Amino acid sequence: MTTETTTKSRQARTAATRQRIIDAARSLFVAHGYRSTSLRDIAAAASVSHPGLLGHFTSKDDLLAEVVAGFESDNEASFDLLAAAAESGELIFADVARRNARTPGYLELFAALTGEASAPEHPAHERMRDRYERLRALSTEVMSDAALHGTIDPDRAVAEETTRHMAGWDGLQLISQYLPDRVDVVRMLEERESLWALPPGWREPDQQAPTTTASGPPPSLQTALADNDAAAAAGYASGRRRRAQILADAMHLFARGGYGDTSLSDIAKAVGVSKSTLLHHYPSKELLLSAVLAERDRAIEDRAGGAPPERASDALRSIPDGATVSALDEPGLIEVYAVLSCEAVPSAHPAHAYFADRFARAIDYFAELFRLAQRDGDLSAHRDPEHEAVWLIAMWDGLQYQWLYDRGAVDVASHLRAHLADLLHPARR
Repeated sequence: MTTETTTKSRQARTAATRQRIIDAARSLFVAHGYRSTSLRDIAAAASVSHPGLLGHFTSKDDLLAEVVAGFESDNEASFDLLAAAAESGELIFADVARRNARTPGYLELFAALTGEASAPEHPAHERMRDRYERLRALSTEVMSDAALHGTIDPDRAVAEETTRHMAGWDGLQLISQYLPDRVDVVRMLEERESLWALPPGWREPDQQAPTTTASGPPPSLQTALADNDAAAAAGYASGRRRRAQILADAMHLFARGGYGDTSLSDIAKAVGVSKSTLLHHYPSKELLLSAVLAERDRAIEDRAGGAPPERASDALRSIPDGATVSALDEPGLIEVYAVLSCEAVPSAHPAHAYFADRFARAIDYFAELFRLAQRDGDLSAHRDPEHEAVWLIAMWDGLQYQWLYDRGAVDVASHLRAHLADLLHPARR
């Protein structure tokens, strides 16, 4: 065997081993999440030694970059091919989503990474931020062509619609991982594309005017999502103060580094107590996570003040004001929700059931609001309340992800306000 042949054979074996490692990392990241997967897990799955893996990749971050780059390269190539094959003015987003759904691991990985990598310390943060910029440029090009050919009504602002559509798409991908029987990403995108042909705020010519009196007081979001957890109020005042400090520091660390990469020792050190003291208040990391999520919900409830709205449409129109307060006063609540809701996509994660239940209850709540608004004549009859509930939650979450990557470029409240103005009859004066 010649030297050249030997060299080529060695290079081929090296390339095959490297690809086997990437494939193993991709499968484990999808199944268990990036933070919950170790290099030793990947080495075992790829049938190589740990030192052998380090000869190809010096860190888990390097592996994540390879996995994401592979997905993104294939996805953008498919986007370009679909755009090139489409008729002039044709919208292709549902077709791209259909292709994504057929790509093993794509939805699971990017649904998780979207929020998980929103923390600036995450190794994929810059890559995901750049991804948003590339996808926004590609999507704007498609939307602009559709508007030029009349597929999108000329009164719709393409740039703003693109941002909201990208946000809704991201949110749908996440919710579908928790409620696959309730959320069909492709069908939802197809329905949204059909609505763009109508001008903003369009209503059937013969639709009834809004009623003078509402159908009844709308339900409370806090009641719909309440977990009835009274544990935080129990015990002596000193114990309550200590638990409050533990929860505050744990929430901060979970938002910054995720649940998987944050240890009880990290939290104890931040609080300034021993690990045994921390375990006295919260006997396991899973119980602490549950308490953090419950505390987040309570903090949101505490901010919801003022007189209850008289109409369902008023409750819906108040959403942007709450989003503004959240961004200004409690960005940490947005951060911990984004990181944990995405990190918990794998079914084995201890918070998976919590978020599945929360998404289901949130959809039920907003669907009821939209049904009441429709009964009052405030929501057009061609709008489906369940669809609008899912889309509102998805878009709201997606806008918050975009805001976390670039806080100066995305005004969450403004986009929510524009979306609701498109949906609802103008408020009665």
